[in-house]
Amino acid sequence: MTVRTLGVVMNGVTGRMGYRQHLLRSVLAINEAGGVPLAGGGRVHLRPVLVGRNAGKLRELAERHGIADWTTDLDAALADPETEIYFDAQVTSARVGAVTRAIEAGKHVYAEKPTADSLEDAITLAKAARAAGVKNGVVQDKLFLPGLRKLKRLVDGGFFGRVLSVRGEFGYWVFEGDWQEAQRPSWNYRAEDGGGIVLDMFPHWHYVLENLFGRVAAVTARAVTHVPRRWDENRSPYDATADDAAYGIFELDGGIIAQINSSWTTRVFRDELVEFQVDGTEGSAVAGLRRCRVQHRAMTPKPVWNPDLPATEKFRDQWQEVPDNEDFDNGFKVQWEMFVRHVVEDAPFPHDFAAGARGVQLAEAGLLSSAEGRRVELDPIDLGGK
Repeated sequence: MTVRTLGVVMNGVTGRMGYRQHLLRSVLAINEAGGVPLAGGGRVHLRPVLVGRNAGKLRELAERHGIADWTTDLDAALADPETEIYFDAQVTSARVGAVTRAIEAGKHVYAEKPTADSLEDAITLAKAARAAGVKNGVVQDKLFLPGLRKLKRLVDGGFFGRVLSVRGEFGYWVFEGDWQEAQRPSWNYRAEDGGGIVLDMFPHWHYVLENLFGRVAAVTARAVTHVPRRWDENRSPYDATADDAAYGIFELDGGIIAQINSSWTTRVFRDELVEFQVDGTEGSAVAGLRRCRVQHRAMTPKPVWNPDLPATEKFRDQWQEVPDNEDFDNGFKVQWEMFVRHVVEDAPFPHDFAAGARGVQLAEAGLLSSAEGRRVELDPIDLGGK
């Protein structure tokens, strides 16, 4: 069996997401499994080249996992003709410059979302990648979660009839960092560093809604900073200048209304950290990270409102579990394999920089809606050319 080695420059892997999900659970896991299997036979083994600003962290990471190549010189890594893919998991504010350099170096580019912190920059990247003729992709990991894959199965099978509405709840309490260490990096709460829950989560909600239910046509949102003072990694206080909660109403093509609450200032009273309830004329479903439960029209009870008597029904017991019916691999790893096949054998990969730009567009529109207190319509993005 033919095995091809593909060099991958990985920038930002000293961060939590870049390390755990992309290096450890995707690239290294792919190699441990024998590489990415190709449709025409053979496999692709990935050779990671770690890039970052902190030489000590890079060296320790490389030694821990037996990785031969690391550097603090991004241009040197991009100049290596044996590296064909550039991956970016840096802070959002550093992404545009590094991705632009990778495109100019002729590398295929795969990046975390958002691709930029402004729609203008996101469109510029998409146009630059198209003009350079390089393959490009943006991480859209939630589409590959078991719960949402089951939900997609229901949509494709016509289970809902006509979809009426989507209701989403996401979030958890992120500690302020004074008396308990925060679970998220401090830059997430500084707007000047590209932080904010709208810029972080609205691109997620965009691709979930777009891929499962339809184009987002308009948004009405309220973004707030509920906790104005936090403590950073050195336990030093700082002013939180970015939004930590957002409440959005998204109007989709076909008259579907989606309502999604996103918050780092809420305590969890639900089965999973994110849940979506979809209601349709023929049935409803509730999907989370892993589980998905349904209630069909024919099996829907007839509740009667009577506040004078305690509820005797266990409403959750009236729903049925959607079976797995397949083995679900790590969503980040699955999308990595898809992108590698896209690069090597031109397999389909719809999650490109244009899709990333649409996600940034929704975030920008949500922030505008909040600032001006109005509904904002989203126009189709024109990248020019084909």
